[in-house]
Amino acid sequence: MQPMPLRALAVALALALPAAAQAESLALHCGQLFDPGSGRNLDQRTVLVEGGKVTAVRQGFEAPQGASVVDLSDHTCSPGWIDLHVHLGGESSPERYSEGFRLNPEFTVLRSVEYARRTLHAGFTTVRDLGGETTLALRDGVDQGWVQGPRIFAAGKSIATTGGHADPTNGYSHLLADALGEPGPAEGVVNSPEEARQAVRQRYKEGSDVIKITATGGVLSYARSGDAPQFTVDEVKAVVDAARDYGYTVAAHAHGKEGMRRAIIGGVDTIEHGTYMDDEVFALMKKHGTWYVPTVTAGRFVAEKARIDGYYPEVVRPKAARIGPQIQGTLSRAWKAGVKIAFGTDSGVSLHGENADEFIYMVEAGMPPAEALRAATVHAARVLGRDDLGTLAPGSIADIVAMPGDPLQDIAVVKKVDFVMKDGKVVRAPE
Repeated sequence: MQPMPLRALAVALALALPAAAQAESLALHCGQLFDPGSGRNLDQRTVLVEGGKVTAVRQGFEAPQGASVVDLSDHTCSPGWIDLHVHLGGESSPERYSEGFRLNPEFTVLRSVEYARRTLHAGFTTVRDLGGETTLALRDGVDQGWVQGPRIFAAGKSIATTGGHADPTNGYSHLLADALGEPGPAEGVVNSPEEARQAVRQRYKEGSDVIKITATGGVLSYARSGDAPQFTVDEVKAVVDAARDYGYTVAAHAHGKEGMRRAIIGGVDTIEHGTYMDDEVFALMKKHGTWYVPTVTAGRFVAEKARIDGYYPEVVRPKAARIGPQIQGTLSRAWKAGVKIAFGTDSGVSLHGENADEFIYMVEAGMPPAEALRAATVHAARVLGRDDLGTLAPGSIADIVAMPGDPLQDIAVVKKVDFVMKDGKVVRAPE
């Protein structure tokens, strides 16, 4: 059977059937196939897809009778990429600090539809959204097929302490804060182990998929410290224990060493950012099996924007200038120390759709290209507890991206993705 041109195939699939009903058998002829298990490219493979799943991977270009052939013979195919740290509810701009007073949640959700589309078209078929209650609605819209976007594992509201990085009233005047009242566990603000457990239960009630805590100060919050510890070990343990009751993993935003130490001892699954990690923290992470999600993209972005007058409030600007540039160096040391590393960008702090920049920064930091790709496939899937993602094996979900060129030879080709399949459906094809 002659292969159908990619763009024609995508249009045909989109028009022939509703998205949920597309069950056609497809055969993807890949010039190379990145195998995240071995970290190698396999030459000339055919990936067979039916019913949203991979049914077989065959050597050579062989399609069964009746299958529609997708010609990717001049491309490298890969399992769909996973970004473990995004914020689809917003995007960086000088106006972001006033948006909470001007924009209603409905507008935020509508705007996030475009952010989701950009992310998917960049090759990221799954994301973990670590903070933003409107993303729960976006997730459900994607799951129902109403919105084109990546598969979303959503945290909902982050859990903070009073004045902490995710306290929603930071920066409010005393009069406004008094009028609104002090936020509590329902709003994601806790000040004891009991309130920490209550906040997790509230996230369960709201339908979150994962729990996020802000274990230290943050760069972009309207507060002076970007690295001070903000949870006790007992509070972290209470979050983790309650999370385990509901089958949740726990991600910890953390820049400062002491906050990371407490979070790791408390049992969190991932440390996000990790700016001031040192050998002691590396050893502790290896002992406890904690994953590191570096988010170099966001660090570089905020460092650049900190040089622009007026882009960030003055209380934020020194933190962005000091903390942002250090994350890439931390990643380099963590990699050399043998810390487990998974892929995350903090897109939203940076721009959506540019997620693949992180691969380039990881390689600049000393990671081999294959390991950077593994961080966004099998390793990220392991963090999510999903062995049907991040791989292309019989029975896995048919999330596939392809790009002209070989990312193991030139990591920059990850920015040239022009074919994306999610759940066995073609959502992007070359022009």
